Amino acid sequence: FLHPASENPGSLLHSQLNHLNRMTDTKLAAKHRILAECLRIQREVVENARKAMNEAQESANENDDNTEEKLYNSYREEMQNKRDMFARQFELAMEDLNQLNQIVTSKEYHKAEFGSVVETDGGVYFISTSLGQVKVEGKLIFAVSALAPVYRAFEGKKAGDNFQFRDKTFKIKEIY
Repeated sequence: FLHPASENPGSLLHSQLNHLNRMTDTKLAAKHRILAECLRIQREVVENARKAMNEAQESANENDDNTEEKLYNSYREEMQNKRDMFARQFELAMEDLNQLNQIVTSKEYHKAEFGSVVETDGGVYFISTSLGQVKVEGKLIFAVSALAPVYRAFEGKKAGDNFQFRDKTFKIKEIY
């Protein structure tokens, strides 16, 4: 007795391809949600750095008539140094935001590289910028940069490969 799909091998292949496409669509949608959350967090970092930079500048510009000129100049210099520090943080945050904006979520990855999601038996990693733990739909994702030691351990590897990190062996389950 023949299974209906066995009468037409092409329809079985078509069914399998549809299933694979649905799985791929699901993974790409998950990557899109991960990226969206990372972008939201990074925009917050940018905005906080911008506010801190502006507040430090405003403090440096304030003139307190009850303060001796020497003390005021010291205070003003300190506030300008803070402003410069926050300006650098702002620049770095903008660079990270620009990097995130370069990621194409519709691209399917087959090896661990910038923009990919790497599922291992030790956690899920999004190779992007150093945001640390990001929670997406109740699942913890580690957003790491291409400079992170853990990324260096599995860089260029494929699903099924093992890698060593901190004296432990991990297996890559899936990459997308």
